[in-house]
Amino acid sequence: MNLRSVSIHYHRLPARTQVFNQLVLEEQPDVTVTFLPSADLDEAVSARKAVLLEPGAPIVWFTYPGRWYDIGRFHLADGTFTGFYANILTPVKMDRDRWDTTDLFLDVWIGADGTIQLLDESELQHAVDAAWIDAGTAATARQQADTLTRHARQGLWPPEHVRDWTLERARRRLDDLRRRQSM
Repeated sequence: MNLRSVSIHYHRLPARTQVFNQLVLEEQPDVTVTFLPSADLDEAVSARKAVLLEPGAPIVWFTYPGRWYDIGRFHLADGTFTGFYANILTPVKMDRDRWDTTDLFLDVWIGADGTIQLLDESELQHAVDAAWIDAGTAATARQQADTLTRHARQGLWPPEHVRDWTLERARRRLDDLRRRQSM
């Protein structure tokens, strides 16, 4: 497998799009693992006074065809693992090296200390009130977030393959792919 990247067009309602270029580490029929070596952030991302992600921090991402979420393994800039983050979003349209999805505001967080939080409920309600998201899509987003939160409390989420893809493993895989490409 040669090293390749994907361009993820992440639509944020009402009318903003961010593009993330991530390196593909592994592709399976049910999940693609990508890597962002250094998050391009203006400031740290926090929830309830805990830093989840900071500028320059690496992220290992897991994208699932047909699912209403993706998962990120978040770190600090020095590589310290902070937790698992699920974006609730529309199923990602994966067209070769261009992917498109729309953020549905809700996020599920499991901190490295095991705390479980549902984030941004008020943002989803604002999107519904502003008619950016219809009631059916909002209900699907809430149901997906509730399911992930329930599974996290039961110790069933995130899945084992997400737990297995540590930052060290991602960096080793990236080094291996770069070596193969230079041959």
